[in-house]
Amino acid sequence: MAVYGIDIGGTKIETAIFDHNLNLLKSWRIDTPTQDYQIFIDTLRQLVEQADEYTGERGNIGIGMPGLITPAGQSLSANVPCASGQYIRDDLSRSLSRPIVLENDTRCFALSEAVSGAGKGYDRVFGAIIGTGAAGGFCRNGHLDKTQQGFAGEYGHIPLPADIQAQYQLPVLKCGCGLMACVESYIAGPGISRLYQHFNGELISPEQWVLRLKQNEAAAQQALQCYLDILGSTFASLAKFLEPDVIVLGGGVSLVDEIVENLSPAIEKYLFAGFRAPQIKRALHGDSSGVRGAALLGLKNS
Repeated sequence: MAVYGIDIGGTKIETAIFDHNLNLLKSWRIDTPTQDYQIFIDTLRQLVEQADEYTGERGNIGIGMPGLITPAGQSLSANVPCASGQYIRDDLSRSLSRPIVLENDTRCFALSEAVSGAGKGYDRVFGAIIGTGAAGGFCRNGHLDKTQQGFAGEYGHIPLPADIQAQYQLPVLKCGCGLMACVESYIAGPGISRLYQHFNGELISPEQWVLRLKQNEAAAQQALQCYLDILGSTFASLAKFLEPDVIVLGGGVSLVDEIVENLSPAIEKYLFAGFRAPQIKRALHGDSSGVRGAALLGLKNS
């Protein structure tokens, strides 16, 4: 039987059809309707119906989307405003007359990379996306580590360490989640711009920062060192809690060589003496990992 992965983002929805061996058969993207919930649900139903028409089957469905999902199934997503506070899984399942699996998109990414990506062959895999936000998921032996409330993996909301804040005289920022000084505000893409502005006074894009890094500009290098301290400390905390064999990086920040190549020593700086950091790898499937992980959830639900 075919399985459908649907990866919902704040701007695009990707739908992918796979066979039972997770070979990709077809994929396409459309704009995400974010303002009207009924249009949002109708759009997802139409995508599934198009997939059914292509396969001639009623395929299994796995969906990943940004935000949290409460134990009762309520979705909380700032990226898709019309869906926040709604029971997407129940409403779509009712509309399609079949069960669906709904999970946070970063957890789908982690599952994809653990099963058939850069984490394949490792027992304990943490998948970390660093893009416009920072979140991830933990897998053991190819299975997503499920928790009672479903928010495990939100490493972006670990607080900024006081010693790093004091060392660099960083401002204490309010996070979009409502908490203060979450590391996401400093390590996600917009955070890079804030760090550079802190040291230089100029607000530039992360892409411009990378260009200035390659030119060996002093302020860009200072922002990099601060960034590595924050991310290294954060991942050292993950290592102490979970001890993953490998951390697989995804998202735009994972493409910056200067970060990836210097991350292991930055982590070890905040570990116990004599202990090594987990291996650091870039995602194998890149932007397609989320939709593959969603399909894996659907496949496991078959």
